[in-house]
Amino acid sequence: MGVTAWSFHASFSTMLDHSSKTVAPANDPLSEMLRGLRLDGVEYGRCQMAQPWAIALPAQKAARFYFIGKRGCWLLTPAKEWIALREGDALLFPRGAEHVLASAPDVEAFPLGSCEVQKVCGNIFDLKGGGDGEATLLFSGSMTFNVDSAHPLLRMMPELMRMCDLATSESGIPHLLEAMAREVAMDRVGAGGILARLADVLAASIIRSWVESGCGDATGWIAAARCPDVGKVLAAIHLDPERDWTVASLARLMGASRSAFAERFASVVGETPARYVAQMRMHQARQWLAGDKLKISVVARRLGYESEASFSRAFKRVIGTAPSHVRADSAHGQNGATRPSAGN
Repeated sequence: MGVTAWSFHASFSTMLDHSSKTVAPANDPLSEMLRGLRLDGVEYGRCQMAQPWAIALPAQKAARFYFIGKRGCWLLTPAKEWIALREGDALLFPRGAEHVLASAPDVEAFPLGSCEVQKVCGNIFDLKGGGDGEATLLFSGSMTFNVDSAHPLLRMMPELMRMCDLATSESGIPHLLEAMAREVAMDRVGAGGILARLADVLAASIIRSWVESGCGDATGWIAAARCPDVGKVLAAIHLDPERDWTVASLARLMGASRSAFAERFASVVGETPARYVAQMRMHQARQWLAGDKLKISVVARRLGYESEASFSRAFKRVIGTAPSHVRADSAHGQNGATRPSAGN
């Protein structure tokens, strides 16, 4: 595919960001649902693994993705099933589930840290390992989202998103990789910003291709992203989580009765509208507390609670811990957004 290098600065802007809010989303629920999803940090690696080879990747908080650049390999999925990967395929583990990549299923796996790792710059690494046979070229990345793995959007995603022959379905992918390599090689002014935006496109392309490819079953995240009526409701909730959404207002948005809407929503999403809204509101509150460092009283007012105490009770019921603990952990740099390392 003509891609000989891939390394770039590890800082993302918004993935699919817009400057204004609206409660009447456009006819693209996927884009609307992803508006608030940001990639705060990322490590990238260019891996050349010579046969025979096998690397075991433990579970981590950061998401992982791979693009098979040259010569296929095998994947042991989180469900402990071996599947063959071909050149041009891509993988995304939204919640960083454990897995194994190998030249063949019968090769003994070793930790990624056993590979020869050369730091190119920043969070960019060149990795080599395996035997003395033909090499597989992998482009890999560990991405830290601005939300934790318990956030409704990430929780609804499957453990593994596999896109078969992404280079064909998304013909711009090889050009993206080549453009990134050129930016690094030339080291021109403004390269960091350009690379961040190219990376945004790459990440969004992987998710979009997975949704459109028909992978997965007809329930959960993929069904919600594809379903026009439920999709626009989810898009509205994600776009404005601080709004006091009711079942009646969401039913009007879908153009259905309250009972019909509630039944349809639960069958597609897997939980009631009220519970989903509560989760989105409290995860937004967590972001305000941990990321924006807002006071608990300010967050409570933003979400329409009459008292800090009533908000705290609702927050603990959904998140599992008191908002004061989230504030304290954030102050000590323990908000859960740990940066991955090449040895993970």
